Amino acid sequence: MPSLQDTLNEIVAEMAAQTERGEVASYIPELGKVDPAKFAIAVVKNDGEVAAAGDADEPFSIQSISKVFTLALALGRVGDQLWNRVGREPSGTAFNSIVQLELEHGIPRNPFINAGAIVVSDVLLSGHQPREAIGEVLSFMRTVADDDSVIIDRDVANSERATGFRNFALANYLKGFGNLNHAPEMTLGVYFHHCAVAMSCLQLANAGRFLANAGRIEETGHTIVSSERARRINALMLTCGHYDGSGEFAFRVGIPGKSGVGGGILAIVPGVASIAVWSPGLNARGNSMLGSIALERLTKRMNWSIFASR
Repeated sequence: MPSLQDTLNEIVAEMAAQTERGEVASYIPELGKVDPAKFAIAVVKNDGEVAAAGDADEPFSIQSISKVFTLALALGRVGDQLWNRVGREPSGTAFNSIVQLELEHGIPRNPFINAGAIVVSDVLLSGHQPREAIGEVLSFMRTVADDDSVIIDRDVANSERATGFRNFALANYLKGFGNLNHAPEMTLGVYFHHCAVAMSCLQLANAGRFLANAGRIEETGHTIVSSERARRINALMLTCGHYDGSGEFAFRVGIPGKSGVGGGILAIVPGVASIAVWSPGLNARGNSMLGSIALERLTKRMNWSIFASR
């Protein structure tokens, strides 16, 4: 069997030969400036092996991937009380659907669609000013990545705020249904900034290590979340992490994953590895086109699908 590094090198070469790469998320102007030819993949295994290929050291906007980490923080803050305000079911609709939120009386279907993540941001804002809540998220990202160079891209955050009319509508619906405790503009300030965290694939794969290792970071011995909570976050990533494309991702790739419209995907092989892939072009569902293909090939070649017999 080829080594993990050889496998990643092969996948990068295969992706470079692809002519159809999807469309970058130009509805957020700063994301529309990213070169669609970029591609990166990184794997951090529980046994300490690290492999990377392509533009794996180049930071990109992780966007909705940050929702995995804000969910972990919010569960640490309020525990299972969170589920009184956010559901745990796949949405089956677009990530920014207003119709579904109205029909379901202001309870977002899950914490990974925009409305759900706005509620999570509202939880993190409790007892804080927006700047403090944003700082807490950034500090957590730096801790789990073991890298203090992780930043929030202010230009991306400002670009999102300037064009985030649907998110403002979602926040106002949430407020109208009594599911937002703070002013919409304050909660959205936290939301826009945590979506604007910029990380490389290597940093992102490192940040996901605790989800691949029952909530712990082996190198430091720190427990980030309980093993049960790690398992449940992974379950939500599998069922809800790619919006209305989650079933297709589970069918083809077979591991928990969370996408972002910056073209990144964080994927977890429980007990084995954390994976990050980045290709800015998106498919029709708003998920990285080549990133999804690359992960499908990687899990097949490494026999990493959680549905595979070992």
